[in-house]
Amino acid sequence: MRVLAVGAHPDDIELGCGGALLAHRARGDEVTLLVMTTGEQGPQDARSRIGEQEDAAELLGADLRWGGFDDCAVPTDRSAVTVVQDAIDASGADIVYTHAPLDTHQDHRATAAAVRAAARRARRVLLYESPTTTSFDPVVYIDVATLVEAKLDLLRAHMSQVLKNGLVDLEAVEAQARYHGFRGRMRNAEAFEAERFVWDLGAAEPAAPVVAAAVAGPLVPQAAATVVVPRTRRP
Repeated sequence: MRVLAVGAHPDDIELGCGGALLAHRARGDEVTLLVMTTGEQGPQDARSRIGEQEDAAELLGADLRWGGFDDCAVPTDRSAVTVVQDAIDASGADIVYTHAPLDTHQDHRATAAAVRAAARRARRVLLYESPTTTSFDPVVYIDVATLVEAKLDLLRAHMSQVLKNGLVDLEAVEAQARYHGFRGRMRNAEAFEAERFVWDLGAAEPAAPVVAAAVAGPLVPQAAATVVVPRTRRP
């Protein structure tokens, strides 16, 4: 499977779906990250956050693309849709992850809108929660029971946000995984709204992955990823 995860700023993707991406890598899936801005309006300069995102992508074993937009000014016009469409085409994505649309940050809202437009023909589009999300009604849960610490390591790569300024609370991330796990009837989970999620029951279920040395780095323990779709989302 080929995966594209899109975020507005460095660390958004790791916060929202870092555990799911680690599970994808453990199965041998190809992962591409598209980060729309360098987050240069944040507490550190653009170069620092660029380097942090590059480090996180390397730890994950993912390809990294940049959207090239100014922080706090992701557009809502065709230009943003085109950037996402180019990333979908280049990665050949079978599934796309991005921000949930109801959010107080304008970049998150604009990114969500651009992805939903660009991925209008995609069969699987999942929406993740951010600390600034205002309403979130998840229907898909991914088991990350053995991946929480590895997700925290991805976030620690974003030193300016986690270790220096405390903008990312690692204890809250752990608590969130436990909370979503409780709701999804498992130990720890990441939760997603579903823009669209096609489940092909005619295909054989994949066996529990055997992680090859070339795929499994220090952040990819041997673990199966369980996807639970508990109910149909109400309109």
